[in-house]
Amino acid sequence: MLIVGAKGFAKEVLEVLHQLNQLENLFFFDDVNDDIKENLLDKFPILKTSQEVSAYFEATDNRFTIGIGNPILRKKLYDKFISLGGLFTSTISPLANIGSYDIEIGEGTNILSGASVSNSSKIGMGCIIYYNSIVTHDSKIGDFVEISPSATLLGRCIVGSYSKIGANVTILPDVIIGKNVIIGAGSVVTKDIPDNCVAVGIPAKMIKELIPLQF
Repeated sequence: MLIVGAKGFAKEVLEVLHQLNQLENLFFFDDVNDDIKENLLDKFPILKTSQEVSAYFEATDNRFTIGIGNPILRKKLYDKFISLGGLFTSTISPLANIGSYDIEIGEGTNILSGASVSNSSKIGMGCIIYYNSIVTHDSKIGDFVEISPSATLLGRCIVGSYSKIGANVTILPDVIIGKNVIIGAGSVVTKDIPDNCVAVGIPAKMIKELIPLQF
């Protein structure tokens, strides 16, 4: 598999693949950081060009996942690596707690150790479900959403695509979070939050509007 990125979140994804015993032919990709060596942790090769990626996909393994956290950048990288012939692939820690019934998890989603996803939950493609976060029953998460560590989404809540839920956030039941929203760390969301904004506090209130996404 190819992990797109070779810093930060990419190392979290590496740990999931280690837990899954899927390290054979594991490569990373980084074309922006000049301080990156040829091998991550002196072990895993790092590709640096699209040509190298295309050759890897064709000759070795066409699966890829994204080891970068920003939801909008994840979408752009998804588009790029799909165009190079990649197959967007989820990485789900065996130490996560995934319910047994009526769960949908989209391609390319990364679920880390200690995360819990309850029955009848729907998670879109390209999401991140971080350590010790909780997604309870009948919740719906859009595409390329980041759920930060120890966030709690209670029953039947909805989170729109490209949104970022900060660490230790609590979203109460039936609350709807719009698309392209940032919820600040530690906030408690008691009412619906519209698209394209930043909301913080207890209870969470909108403090800033964001430019609507163009894709």
